[in-house]
Amino acid sequence: MQPAMALLEVESIAVGIEAGDAMAKRAPIDVLYAGTVHPGKYLVLVGGAVADVEEALAAGSEVAEGCVLDTVLLPDVHVEVVAAMRGTRRPGEGEALGVIETRTVASLLKAADAGVKGARVRLLELRLADDLGGKAYLLFGGQVADVEAAVEIGRDRVAPTDRVVSRVIAQLHAEMRANLEADGQFRHRLAEPAEG
Repeated sequence: MQPAMALLEVESIAVGIEAGDAMAKRAPIDVLYAGTVHPGKYLVLVGGAVADVEEALAAGSEVAEGCVLDTVLLPDVHVEVVAAMRGTRRPGEGEALGVIETRTVASLLKAADAGVKGARVRLLELRLADDLGGKAYLLFGGQVADVEAAVEIGRDRVAPTDRVVSRVIAQLHAEMRANLEADGQFRHRLAEPAEG
């Protein structure tokens, strides 16, 4: 992606489109991705130089006033966050699994970036809003103490108004790990033939 990234999350599709347009017009951003997620929210993601991204986010927030659910500005976004946003999934590694679940995509991106920067963990996966009722979750992998630290750091980065649920699971059972690595959606898991 770019040196800086910002996400505007709004509850109205129409307002989101207008806000995205304002963001693109306000500053010379390098990257603009926008679209709908469940349940009828609109996300606008921009990337570029820090000052330009800040300007764009301010413009979008102004246009979307009253409809903004959450925002995030990451001036130096971690490469693992960018890769996970693009759909990269890493196999579980280490002795522990950390899970953070939030009500907004923006909050989860804050948690992911802070956790992976603040502790020696790998960001295994991000799931963002679609087929989750608008929620988002992440998976961290690593040694127990490191995963505990990443989860705490990430959880603390989320605004107190956003309900966050987190867990650290030591020695995740092999069958649960296989389920997570195969597909997080229950209906897809049912469609696969059972082994053995």
